[in-house]
Amino acid sequence: MNKPFEFVELRALLAALVSPAALMGLAVLVACLALSWLVVRVIHRQVPTQEKSILFGRRVVDGVLFPVVAALLALLARKLLPSFGVSPAVFKLALPVLFSLVMIRLTVQVLTVAMPKSAMVRLIERTVSWLAWGGSILWVTGILPWLLEEMETVTFKLGASRVSLRNILEGSFSAVIVMVLVLWLSSVVESRLMRGTVMDLSLRKIAANAARVLLLFVGLLVALSAAGIDLTALGVMGGAVGVGIGLGLQKLAANYVSGFVILAERSLRIGDMVKVDNFEGRISDITTRYTVIRALNGRESIVPNELLMTQRVENSSLADPQVLINTVVQVAYGTDLDVLIPELVSTVQAVPRVLQDPAPSVFLNNFAADGLELSINFWINDPHNGQGGVRSEVNLALWRCLNRLGVEIPFPQRVLHQSAAQGPLPALQGAGPQAQAGAAPA
Repeated sequence: MNKPFEFVELRALLAALVSPAALMGLAVLVACLALSWLVVRVIHRQVPTQEKSILFGRRVVDGVLFPVVAALLALLARKLLPSFGVSPAVFKLALPVLFSLVMIRLTVQVLTVAMPKSAMVRLIERTVSWLAWGGSILWVTGILPWLLEEMETVTFKLGASRVSLRNILEGSFSAVIVMVLVLWLSSVVESRLMRGTVMDLSLRKIAANAARVLLLFVGLLVALSAAGIDLTALGVMGGAVGVGIGLGLQKLAANYVSGFVILAERSLRIGDMVKVDNFEGRISDITTRYTVIRALNGRESIVPNELLMTQRVENSSLADPQVLINTVVQVAYGTDLDVLIPELVSTVQAVPRVLQDPAPSVFLNNFAADGLELSINFWINDPHNGQGGVRSEVNLALWRCLNRLGVEIPFPQRVLHQSAAQGPLPALQGAGPQAQAGAAPA
């Protein structure tokens, strides 16, 4: 049985910290922190980074690189100080704090970049902070080595092997470190792929998703191995997962497979204008499980990828981003169309978003009851900017052109026939001149 803990190391540390020789160690520690800040700042100026950088953060000191450099310099100073007759007691207190800060910064920064919209990031941040600071306090006070020895005596039997509580704790810690590093690597690979311009955006998206899935799978295997789990048991677990997918996760698996199929065959691409289930908008993102469609009014629809594979989807940008828009206007009978139609074509061509090739066209669509119905067709190549605005601009240009040429736009008229033997119609008695203007003598 182990001896009870007596806080011997803590007493020796406190005695060393209050000695005059500890002031020299404190000065060396401050110098290490200042040198770390200077080194990271110089690197930050020389290396182009994104706004959300894991190494540098938003400021120089809130990234991962600053505590890493500070911890390395402090570790080097602790090794060299005894040869100069300086007590390293300050560094015995500072090193656990710096390594805890590295762990916290690494976990928080990686999760923030990998899952920017997840509500679990704050909870994980607080949990990791409490565990890291608690572990550093236990290490400084000397309780952690004693606690690990006590955990070694608590054992469990898993199958044919026996593991201790210490093995489970250390394996879990190693698995968390491996998964955080894998998430960091996958986010770096994804950002590099998405910033590239060689491939199409959809191809870069599928490459980023495939790289993330592959890295997470490899990281999971390494994490399980680090936790002490026999990988040969994964065959049985894989069979159980297959049964689970076949029974309860069919929709989820179908959405993931559909997402890769959509990105691979490029039937739907980021930026396409589509209409799905009476919802029309522009594809803003395609993930492995769902597709985000943003309407022109700002509303967003999250559509499962399986729905895009099994239902009819109208894609206005699949083969050609050019879209035909139509508007109708009536002119009075007797209008010289041979003169009017070229004027209307040139007027529509002058509207900024209207394409010159194919050129606008004007057709005599119908001999309507009130006038000649003209159909004006024109093309645009930016449907993601909306069709209502360009149609309004074309209609206003047509209105100004007709007013300039003095062409009458007819409105519905009705002729009333009244017998000479009858008096005025009751509906017209007391009506104004505009109401009586529609009546005509028999």
